[in-house]
Amino acid sequence: SKPATTADTIEQHLMKVSSSDKKYALRGLLEKENVKNAFVFCNRKRDVDMLGKWLKEKGFSAAPLHGDMVQSVRTKTLQDFKDGNIVFLVCSDVAARGLDVIGVSHVFNYDVPINPDDYVHRIGRTGRAGQLGKAWTLWADDDDKFVEAIHKRIGKDIEIESYQKKAKEDKELKPFIQKKDKQEFVSNAKSAPPFEKKRKISDDDGPSRFTDDDLPAFLQRR
Repeated sequence: SKPATTADTIEQHLMKVSSSDKKYALRGLLEKENVKNAFVFCNRKRDVDMLGKWLKEKGFSAAPLHGDMVQSVRTKTLQDFKDGNIVFLVCSDVAARGLDVIGVSHVFNYDVPINPDDYVHRIGRTGRAGQLGKAWTLWADDDDKFVEAIHKRIGKDIEIESYQKKAKEDKELKPFIQKKDKQEFVSNAKSAPPFEKKRKISDDDGPSRFTDDDLPAFLQRR
């Protein structure tokens, strides 16, 4: 059965942002919002690990939680979150299913969920028992149809803001792309103009890989 619609106690926001700026947009929100504790959702397990590590490197109290982690680590991570030793729990939909944590102040959707029911489940982890909660969703270049499906599912419009990148973040981007996820940023830099590129829902294999078609003719294999 479908989950109930979103509660009136949840203040919902969308932030329009380019794919390559999502980390910085999220960091700005985490710094701006008065967060007691929060779920941060990613669509893929590899991104849960990547984002959890990046947030810790930036000084946030964060930890990843997904289904490929051993049970003992998952149990300890969840207990640390419930005890307030971890502020930001970066997780997948499957790992968060069935979790009951009291008094969560925020939900951040780093990725727009492909299934609109998952959006209702995700943000329903805040604003419980009459308490007020806040939900932010980062709306990247190729998320239009997923955002439209969410609007239809919940039957209301969500307030939209646009991300304004700060100059200092441009300076940080250069050294950051030298790390493991360099290919992700290079791939995003080569992306088509907004909304031209379509996401393959079945593609959970990380950033796109270059083929001979991407090379100049004189470099292609004969």
